[in-house]
Amino acid sequence: MLYPLIMAADFQRVKQFQVRGVPGNVTRANFDGRFVDFWGPENPTHVLVTHDGQNIFDKNTATRRKTWQLAQHAVRLSDELGINPPLIISVFHSRTKSDPHGRYKDLTPQQPFLNGLKVNVQPPLFELEEIRSDAYLRKINEEILPSIANLFGLKPEARNTAMLGSSMGGLMTLYGVGRRPDIYGSALSLSPHWVISDNAFVDVLIDALPKPGTHKLWMSRGTKGLDATYETQQNYADQRALENGWRANHDFISKVYPRTGHNEKSWSKYVSSALKFWLE
Repeated sequence: MLYPLIMAADFQRVKQFQVRGVPGNVTRANFDGRFVDFWGPENPTHVLVTHDGQNIFDKNTATRRKTWQLAQHAVRLSDELGINPPLIISVFHSRTKSDPHGRYKDLTPQQPFLNGLKVNVQPPLFELEEIRSDAYLRKINEEILPSIANLFGLKPEARNTAMLGSSMGGLMTLYGVGRRPDIYGSALSLSPHWVISDNAFVDVLIDALPKPGTHKLWMSRGTKGLDATYETQQNYADQRALENGWRANHDFISKVYPRTGHNEKSWSKYVSSALKFWLE
């Protein structure tokens, strides 16, 4: 299995670095101010787009210096399945000292709230007009994903392309796949942060997903800390998915992981199950 030396493309390469247990190098790129880490083998057949890219590969940028160890899980699982590991594209959020709520502006589903849904954050962190998730998704779909896939000689197809995220990134995964089911065939949503709104918000995100049949849907949560507050709305989301025709343990899985919480260490414990559901 070969791991390519990444050459110049339509972005600025910031650096390359190694991650223990991962062959080859991770590349950090700058797409006009949006940082992205990516890694993959030569000739990958699958591509995974993740949110909160700071937490995927590099412990120096990760929350509490804990990553998801996503590439390590992908390498081991792909070996078990007898396939090439996926190309992993990890998009950074834009929280900075000058814009401390940048992550929320990137990852809050835009249209539901602009269209009048209730916001359960008091006082509001920012004005609704400051939400920029639609622009964030356009940049991923129209610039980041095609540019990086092209480096690897890959023309992504929905059946081989997934989006993954946790918390606000979990919401953005559902929203992103719902808006572009022609690009993403699977939504892998860990600990979606339902409590920013009510069940009407759940309805909007679940109902906007593509019709079941050609896509896959994964949702999960823990039982500790913030994840424990998701139980009622996650149960409702599961019910809505089933009512919409998603088939449990076929194209739809929703899992509860006891004794796990709302952090990278917990998500790392079970993200390989979500990957296996997608890749099998």
